[in-house]
Amino acid sequence: MLSWDDLEQPSQPKKSTEPRPAPDTLQQEVREPGTSYGAHSAEKSHSAPASPAAQSTVSKPASDAVEAARAAVADMDPAPGLEELEMGAARIEVDEKRIINCRADLNQLVPFKYDWAWQKYLDGCANHWMPQEVNMNKDVSMWKDPEGLTEDERRIVEYSLGYFSTADSLVANNLVLAIYRHITNPECRQYLLRQSFEEAIHTHAYQYCVESLGMDEGEVFNMYREVPSVAKKAAWSLKHTQSIGDPNFKTGTPETDQELLRNLIAFYAVTEGIFFYCGFTQILSMGRRNKMTGVAEQFQYILRDESMHLNFGIDVINQIKLENPHLWTPEFQQEVAQMILEGMELEVAYARDTMPRGVLGMNANMMEEYLHFIANRRLSQLGLKEQFPGAQNPFPWMSEIMDLRKEKNFFETRVIEYQTGGALQW
Repeated sequence: MLSWDDLEQPSQPKKSTEPRPAPDTLQQEVREPGTSYGAHSAEKSHSAPASPAAQSTVSKPASDAVEAARAAVADMDPAPGLEELEMGAARIEVDEKRIINCRADLNQLVPFKYDWAWQKYLDGCANHWMPQEVNMNKDVSMWKDPEGLTEDERRIVEYSLGYFSTADSLVANNLVLAIYRHITNPECRQYLLRQSFEEAIHTHAYQYCVESLGMDEGEVFNMYREVPSVAKKAAWSLKHTQSIGDPNFKTGTPETDQELLRNLIAFYAVTEGIFFYCGFTQILSMGRRNKMTGVAEQFQYILRDESMHLNFGIDVINQIKLENPHLWTPEFQQEVAQMILEGMELEVAYARDTMPRGVLGMNANMMEEYLHFIANRRLSQLGLKEQFPGAQNPFPWMSEIMDLRKEKNFFETRVIEYQTGGALQW
């Protein structure tokens, strides 16, 4: 076997490291700051001609552009333009940090106040994955086989890809264009950056599934405009971005702070906390039956990310409530409970649309019971009263995945093994 030494080439004469003289046409009238051009320069002019290399280093008077640049730098205000910072101020203390309306320096990541936010960022990094690493060959064969899937199963795959491909884009837009601007804590912002990247990966994954299966991309990616049960969920989510997505929107008053809190609840507790559950349950149930296992694996990766997004969002919402108790009025609590119930009803309608008959060991009535259970859980996490006493989870295996406690995956893929730099345990 050849070693690296066996491939070593005979030594070549070393090339001179002296810079080559620039062509005369490229000589620029530029000099280094502080260079003197007095008697020393005159003396040089009477001495022997310099070598070409030396001539290339002789600077001439600065051009107008260089002088303008120097003047601009000399007059520059060192205070950043995006954040109102006091130059020379003392280093921030932990107690000065707040989730919203904090005036402390956002560029100072440490000391941490919210260790849970930083830990979620680290856990998210440990879960990195890419869609192309999932083998889609079996899915392609099954999708192209007229007998591979029933009509109801095909409907589920199409609707799931149609809704989620749009939903994750909506969430990403909300994070980047709205939420990030108004969260005034650097460790929370660090996680939001990771989440934004993960939302891009999820949209990529849906596109990869659509492309691999040879589906009509225009039809799938426009379902949120054309299929009522999909369109209503997208419209409900969009309604809660319009206000804080306005570049002129600013927090700092009870009304605007509540509007931000309303947005966070809509997107974390409802869009990611309710709207994703029917489709994920359907696709993962399909994977448990050894059908469309590549798509199911993509969804399992995504579900692991989304579970962390949800937990982070609930923590942020509850921390804002603790730091701003005046926002959590009885009237606002009633409004929030109504939002949770509206989200649940929209998801039930989606379940009935995608499952007109029993399929994959489930039906619309079972899904409605499951969504009652999920709605109770969201209300409880926000400190509100449950609305469906005694609601049970008819899919206990979903609870195991959602809580990241599954020790063995469903279809012997790399969901457990593929982690980098960390050890998030399922």
